[in-house]
Amino acid sequence: MAAKLGINPLHFGFIMVLNLAIGMATPPVGVCLFVSCGITGLSLEEISKAVYPFVLAELVILMLVTYIEPISMVLPKLLGFL
Repeated sequence: MAAKLGINPLHFGFIMVLNLAIGMATPPVGVCLFVSCGITGLSLEEISKAVYPFVLAELVILMLVTYIEPISMVLPKLLGFL
């Protein structure tokens, strides 16, 4: 479907991976949060507050990669995948 809309499949894959990483680090699903709670013994609230700046950075990167395609396609072009 993405290819029919004119989106490079590799670029679409990068967007999907970034979205999944953000989803794994934010409540209510936040599997990574629950694992880190179990390892550190901290509460979910403490972990969530500590992760907040990283999630904001991931959202900014997601916006850049989504709307400015050359940012995510530089490395594949250099390696000869495109």
